[in-house]
Amino acid sequence: MIKQSKLFPRWLGLITIIGFLFVTTISCGNETLDDFSDRSFELTNQNGEEVTFPDDFEGAPLVMGFIYTNCPDICSFITANVHDVYQQMENPGDVQFALVTFDPQRDSPEVLKKYAKAFEMDHEPFQFLTADSSTIASFMDRVSVRIQESYSEESEDGERMYFLNHSDKILLINENSELIFDYGGSMTPVNIIIEDLNKL
Repeated sequence: MIKQSKLFPRWLGLITIIGFLFVTTISCGNETLDDFSDRSFELTNQNGEEVTFPDDFEGAPLVMGFIYTNCPDICSFITANVHDVYQQMENPGDVQFALVTFDPQRDSPEVLKKYAKAFEMDHEPFQFLTADSSTIASFMDRVSVRIQESYSEESEDGERMYFLNHSDKILLINENSELIFDYGGSMTPVNIIIEDLNKL
């Protein structure tokens, strides 16, 4: 156990920590918004239609979450949060909603369509998006979603079952493809996201 130094009293340590948090908060408030229009990604929605991000989403705000359909826990909360934002907005208007899988090997358009139907989201303005593994890996890197395999088991018939640890994230992107907010996807109260949308 480290003893408290007489040369570094507790109150001074507290001030140091507060100062560090203040500087960190200031440094996180970028004057220049992250602009996703620097790269394009060819994706496919749950209906098998080709969608280009961010080009096809420009002109209206976008609420975007990241999930995989075999997720045993938080992905369902992320999906429900996106759905609830739409349902609870007084006037969703031209707001767009998308959920992108980071498990393209299992999440085909057909699988995503069934998943969307289970959440009563198999209709506009919702899109569930996938792509080939290389494109998804690049896309997740661009939006700073981290994924790591946490468990894997192979059945007797050779089918591999696995689970993924991943970032818990919903993004709010404006009509110019600029990142406005990065939320905790399963934790952020819906009303906060709606308030931010209403400011755009």
